[in-house]
Amino acid sequence: MESEPLLTGSMNYDPDNNDHLEKGSPKTRRLSSVAADYCCVEGGDEDLYLQQAVVFIEDAIQYRSINHRVDANSLRLYRWYYSRIWQLGLGLTIAVVLMLAFIERPSSFSYTSDPRFRPPPWEPPCGLTEGIEIVCLVIFAIDFATKSYLIGWEEFRKCKWLIVYILAVSASVIDWALTLSMYCDQNLRVRRLIRPFFLLQNSSLMKKTLKCIKRTLPEIASVILLLALHLCLFTMIGMLLFAKGENPKQNGEWEAYFRDLPTSFSSLLVLLTTANNPDVMIPAYSLNRGYSIFFILFSGFGTYFLMNLLTAIVYNQFRGYLLMSVQASILRRRLGVRAAFEVMSCQGWGQDATHSEENVERVRVDASLQVMARVQMKSYYRQAIIKRVQQLSDGFIQWEAFRRLFDELDKDRIKEHPPKPEYNSSLLQGLQLLFCHYYVTVVGNAVALANVMCICTILVLDSEKSIAERDDYYMEVINCFFILYYLMEMSLKILAFGWRGYLSYRNNIFDGLLTVCLLVLQITIFATYRLPFPKWNPASRGLMSLWEMVRLVNMLIVVRFLRIIPDIKLMALIASTLVDLVKNLRAFAGILVVVFYVFAVLGIWLFQGAITAPGQMSVMSNSSMKNITVECGSYEQLGYWPNNFDDFASSLVLLYNVMVVNNWQVFMDAYTRYTTQWSKVYFVSWWLTSSVMWVNLFVALILENFIYKWDRSVMCSVADVERTGYETTVQLMFR
Repeated sequence: MESEPLLTGSMNYDPDNNDHLEKGSPKTRRLSSVAADYCCVEGGDEDLYLQQAVVFIEDAIQYRSINHRVDANSLRLYRWYYSRIWQLGLGLTIAVVLMLAFIERPSSFSYTSDPRFRPPPWEPPCGLTEGIEIVCLVIFAIDFATKSYLIGWEEFRKCKWLIVYILAVSASVIDWALTLSMYCDQNLRVRRLIRPFFLLQNSSLMKKTLKCIKRTLPEIASVILLLALHLCLFTMIGMLLFAKGENPKQNGEWEAYFRDLPTSFSSLLVLLTTANNPDVMIPAYSLNRGYSIFFILFSGFGTYFLMNLLTAIVYNQFRGYLLMSVQASILRRRLGVRAAFEVMSCQGWGQDATHSEENVERVRVDASLQVMARVQMKSYYRQAIIKRVQQLSDGFIQWEAFRRLFDELDKDRIKEHPPKPEYNSSLLQGLQLLFCHYYVTVVGNAVALANVMCICTILVLDSEKSIAERDDYYMEVINCFFILYYLMEMSLKILAFGWRGYLSYRNNIFDGLLTVCLLVLQITIFATYRLPFPKWNPASRGLMSLWEMVRLVNMLIVVRFLRIIPDIKLMALIASTLVDLVKNLRAFAGILVVVFYVFAVLGIWLFQGAITAPGQMSVMSNSSMKNITVECGSYEQLGYWPNNFDDFASSLVLLYNVMVVNNWQVFMDAYTRYTTQWSKVYFVSWWLTSSVMWVNLFVALILENFIYKWDRSVMCSVADVERTGYETTVQLMFR
């Protein structure tokens, strides 16, 4: 976590000029009091200085601000606050308080959200969720108090996030008390809208993402304004083109899509997302093909020009955001390293006559080794830095050399494979040489492809057969043959590379794990049904039916075929981009969770119970249901009953369906009919927030990751990367 703003009170700090730094008590001073002239006077507690250096280096590793208390007790509290246990507990608390929305009234605990078949959901007793929530709020209060104490009053006044934090906790406690005073009969719980703030407050990446969105809003607003102008002009032209005429047979376009201004505007807005294309133009197009020009011009300019221009603007701003975030993170790291150097030079000041005479800032090597032994960091980073420190022979490290030590933190280790085992037997040596060859992997991929093709062939031949008519004997024999080959391949690779060498390759772990699962399933089939023979009854049941077990085996075999991905360069590049995308997606996924949560709560408040199924729908026969007349393509005719705002889970699903924009006009039309025309504001706002803003951010993230990976794959080969001990990655900062 990082408190905002990024470098409050430290932006003007000059590492080479200490004249402006203040003096203060050695037990309570902040970084601004760590100066050479002060150290000469005071000397100080060496263990305290080392503890300060440890914390500053940990701040540099995690890109945290160095503006916090540095006395001994505060440092111990600071390290505990940022320990893995507390941060994990805080993250778990946030997850619990967000998950309460699924349990609270209206509860999502029913097997279906369809109001025709939904039984009365389980409702928690009064005080259950409230008791869990108050515990979470107490933890948030402790978190706020601890963080505020550590950064001090001056920094607290400058940090807007912390001020809003205490307001959010206070408002939640007040609303919680009101709920208890009403015996849990309060439908409008304001604190539900406050809960996503706790997720935002705990992530500096989400705060930076919000800053990026805030900075991008003026450009986005200009495009949206142009888009609104485009919609208004074409709406008026459309109402003029498709006005009501004397012939009722020629009024299909007016009656369905251009009856009045709100209907015309919403029809073209939906057309902008292509959800109702070509339905919206069919009534007019059937009368005169010239009317298609109107709709083609509208879609061509709006969908393919303005919407793509919006994507380009968001991507351009995202690239700037990434660059600025890298710069701010690097500056934080430099400040943390410089602060550690200052306090370490303080504790060693004046111990060497030459040092005092030359007036050159430097730290002792043994002090650096003590600090690095206490810093919480990954072991390979620690070993790399300690190795470089031990290479210094004069006993002291000057500033530039000390700063370069921590360049190792910007490098990602490439895993080195352990040496292969040595065998005395010529047979084993030959097998080792053979199964270490690349062509063994190629043959294994070909066998996996043949296995998948056999499964596909049998599925095509048996696609029209029921379970009782299927004969799984041949499929089982084929699977046995291939599984034995997979087991032999895995065993010989383990023989060739050794256990550690085999497990050092990720594709081997994936391949071996699935092979073991297939072997276990095959043994289970043999134990349940004995040896296979043609009269095997596929529908007979043991623990599972034979057909279910064979299906499970076949699915694992199909998944195992993904082993070919690392061996195809372009496919491996795309796959690695997807993996990096998942690693770097936390901030964007968090923002999406927040907007989904807020809009779902608002949807429940506004539309809960608005759409009700016909009273006897659940008990009607199918023939009776067919006699009900509904408009073609409507919410009722399409059977969209499970998509509603009656509980939190169904609200999330409905919002996702609207975000995809396929048939989203059906939901908007239904809630307009069942409530008011103003419900369109809610759905359009959600479309702008999710489909326009967040999806474009997601596209920008994909482009940024793919371009970065593609440039690296073009500039250097895999062999060049593997010859280096470490690989520098900028994206590592945002994981």
